[in-house]
Amino acid sequence: MHFRNGVFSITAEKHCPLYNTGEEISVNHGIMRLPASKPTCLTLVQDIMELISNEATPGYHRQGLKNKTSFECGGCSGRIAFEFKREKEFATVQMKLLMALQRKERLKDTALFTDLLQGIHFFQPLSDEILFELASLMHLEKFSARQPILHKGDVGKQLYIILSGRTEVVDENGVVLAEMGRGDVFGEISMLSGESITTTIIAKEATELATLNKKDFQHLQERFPDLQVFFYKLLVGRITTINQQRAAELSSGMVGQLADISPVELLQMINSNQKTGTLGIEAGKNKGQLSFSEGELVAAAFAGQEGAEAFYAVLALKKGRFTFTQGLEPTDLDHEIIGGFMGMLMEGMKRLDDIETDEEAEDD
Repeated sequence: MHFRNGVFSITAEKHCPLYNTGEEISVNHGIMRLPASKPTCLTLVQDIMELISNEATPGYHRQGLKNKTSFECGGCSGRIAFEFKREKEFATVQMKLLMALQRKERLKDTALFTDLLQGIHFFQPLSDEILFELASLMHLEKFSARQPILHKGDVGKQLYIILSGRTEVVDENGVVLAEMGRGDVFGEISMLSGESITTTIIAKEATELATLNKKDFQHLQERFPDLQVFFYKLLVGRITTINQQRAAELSSGMVGQLADISPVELLQMINSNQKTGTLGIEAGKNKGQLSFSEGELVAAAFAGQEGAEAFYAVLALKKGRFTFTQGLEPTDLDHEIIGGFMGMLMEGMKRLDDIETDEEAEDD
């Protein structure tokens, strides 16, 4: 096998911090092209350059690996498997035209995604550079009418933006809670918080979506730190919209399970509706309470922790029982606010994301 000019396709990945399955690396006369908008992994570059070099190829022949086409990178914090896909230089004009057409279609998709992002209110604060990078990492997905896009209980790993068509947000009984159309964004709550999807989303009609996976999103966060703050604000805005439908239910004696409404949504609902009262939490042997004055946290104690750390501990709960009691004692109303609620919420989301990443690495 002659590797001097060729295309290598990533066939599998295990916690690779940069690349995704299906992406390609091309080599043409010693010049390597990596997936669009991705940084360079020197470990992978070294592995591929050894394969295409004059010195490495005879070595593979001597080992009886003359026809070997599948390889693994040397590994860092993760690993990928890749294989030789095809020769870079094509013998026919038809193949060259096909490759040019594929590149043109990809550029067309990127331009479409960029124009869409520029027209969405949420994304308008972002610079043209960030919008283009964001668009270049997105992919097009199509769903037919009544086809599920996300199921309740799934862990979302993608952000979705509707290009055309409409979707429905439905509960476990099939009741339609909301509809979304062109330009609407969903999936970011689960992707950012690590929480399970709380509702099912179905395509109401034939629908096209632009998607961004979690790994590429994390890459953009590292490259553009302001993007992380921006998306957490988007997350908070989305939770606020959802919780407006539940605001009337938040009254004296409200009781529920954290399996039905996540701590992120519950706490944001209390804050956005400027509620005053005490939220009691029971999770296994751990108990505690969070006190709010006009939606701001003024006291917190849970599982032996107090203040902001107790708030973060409650935020990380997956299961448990809660009770919200309206009103505070006069002495509790004099307590000072424990930090800014929105700042603590974003910090808590960041901690949850870090915990999830560490747990995934430990599992492997």
